[in-house]
Amino acid sequence: MNNKNIKNIKKYDKDIRKANFGEAIFTFLSLVIIMFVSIIKYEESPHIPMLIGVFIASLVALKIGYSWKFIENSMIKGISQAMQSIIILAIIGVLIGIWILAGVVPTMIYYGLLILKPSIFLVATVLITSITSLATGTSWGTAGTMGIALMGIAKGLGIPAPITAGAVLSGSYFGDKMSPLSDTTNLAPAMAGTDVFTHIKAMFKPTVITYILTLAIFGFLSMKYSGSSADLSSVNVITNGLKNNFNISPLLLIAPLIVILSIAKKIPAVPGISLGIIAAAILGPIYQNINFGDILSAALNGFVSETGVESVDKLLTTGGLNNMMSSISLTIIAMMFGGIAEETGILEAIVKKFLHKIKSTVGIVTATILTCFFTNATMPEQYISIVVPGRMFKNEYKDRNLDPKLLSSTLESGGTVTSAMIPWNTCGTYMTSVLGVPTVHYLPFLFFNLLMPIVQIIITAIDAKKFKLSTDKDTFTN
Repeated sequence: MNNKNIKNIKKYDKDIRKANFGEAIFTFLSLVIIMFVSIIKYEESPHIPMLIGVFIASLVALKIGYSWKFIENSMIKGISQAMQSIIILAIIGVLIGIWILAGVVPTMIYYGLLILKPSIFLVATVLITSITSLATGTSWGTAGTMGIALMGIAKGLGIPAPITAGAVLSGSYFGDKMSPLSDTTNLAPAMAGTDVFTHIKAMFKPTVITYILTLAIFGFLSMKYSGSSADLSSVNVITNGLKNNFNISPLLLIAPLIVILSIAKKIPAVPGISLGIIAAAILGPIYQNINFGDILSAALNGFVSETGVESVDKLLTTGGLNNMMSSISLTIIAMMFGGIAEETGILEAIVKKFLHKIKSTVGIVTATILTCFFTNATMPEQYISIVVPGRMFKNEYKDRNLDPKLLSSTLESGGTVTSAMIPWNTCGTYMTSVLGVPTVHYLPFLFFNLLMPIVQIIITAIDAKKFKLSTDKDTFTN
């Protein structure tokens, strides 16, 4: 079929009516049910349930009268909108593998553990898990390694497990939210229509304010246990394991410093991250006795840690292009669904139904956060709580001339951090299993996660005018 015929099909299909509210609700309720059953009952990943959602959206579009060619083009258009983030996710996988091999990540974790003092145990716990999560880009890996060690120390100090779990997760989610290595940090701007570095800068103010409040609260609670003495043997095992298997040097911190400076200097994400890879590839052979072949292998397949220390091996066996493919494939499938839902009016029908009375910027931000939380509770997977609300609200923010970085920041404040609050969410289930504390028990002490949505709303109210774009300026990615 030639281009002229395809254009004619697109024109014909665009003359067909958009989905009505009933058809839109059917599409989303079907996705909610399939997601919930697949994840909760069968403990499966969200990839195939999301793909089934694509099939359902396609059937609804066919029922309305859209041709298959239009539906297919809609899926391709949806995927194309996330191509920058897909490329960044691939490069991040390469970066993580090389950073661990070169000793960059082990150095960050090693120096982080040195700050652990019994007198400020809860504050130190937040700081240590923050550093680890920033270095690795994962809250799950941090909680499942450093978190377990810190829970053991807390037991020896007589600090209640729920409070410690709250500190572990507060730090873990801070790092997960702010690290350019995190998949959610890359997914949110892809859904909103901005880039990852702009997204991180947009998150900085509300996140740092929330983080300072969190440290202050845990600092106050730490005073109660300041007289305790700690058995730091489990931490010593980790630090010795790192020191015995990697050459630790502050000069290795040049690599993350370059990435941070790239963000500050507004260098685009791909070259900025690539500079961090190049720096580590230069420093690695100098400090770790590795060669170019080792670097290529870690870039593709990630790093396999064989220190003999279980917690270290579990944390550092990660990275590589191949290991990032799960996140990339989920992004592609989700964007297929989003493309169909956008082009056929499914998203518009739902958003307009509920938002027609909301006029203020604070109102739409609050609605976005609540939608993210609802998605975490009904389609209990952290990624989906960013994908679905992101596609739902993108055009609404655009229509109101709101900067897309506000949407991306709000998605993380409402989606990423609230996932650990839901007992049946994959995040809540995982955190309970590794830390040994039920979700409802650590929830009152999950200060960073609880405060983050509130601070986001307050900062939006204060800075509302800053998020307004001029009517002739459009910074959304098409």
